[in-house]
Amino acid sequence: MYSGKTTLGNQLAKCLGYDFADLDQMFEFRYHTSIPIFFKRYGEEAFRKLEQQMLHTTSTMDNTVIALGGGTPCFFDNMEWINAHGKSVYLQMSVEDIISRAHRSRKIRPVLADKTSDELHAFITHQLSQRQKFYAQAHIAHPAASPNISHLVQSLFL
Repeated sequence: MYSGKTTLGNQLAKCLGYDFADLDQMFEFRYHTSIPIFFKRYGEEAFRKLEQQMLHTTSTMDNTVIALGGGTPCFFDNMEWINAHGKSVYLQMSVEDIISRAHRSRKIRPVLADKTSDELHAFITHQLSQRQKFYAQAHIAHPAASPNISHLVQSLFL
């Protein structure tokens, strides 16, 4: 959340001369609804199953940078599948940097709405600690607070 997956993904795709796709946008287009509305209506389990199916459709995409939702690698065997079908990049962010970006963002995430500063810090800290074991499996870890696309491109081809 707020790591710049879409922004950096677009920049990386341009540098590589690749296409760009955002799995969340693909989901919303396919199912004609926003993810927050889908979550409210059908729950996380239903979302994660369909998200995994959507992820698997990306295996036919060549020369494409794909931005995934922050939870995507953390369910089923998604992280193993991601690593087997491409190069994975973990955009590393500190809790403080995520909070800073959340406060500056015009797009408030429903899961963060109505949280006090302390609750927000606790939520993001907990979420990152739960997801870290999956993110650590990425082929490349790249600092997202001050990204360097040239270094990222070089890392992809080492």
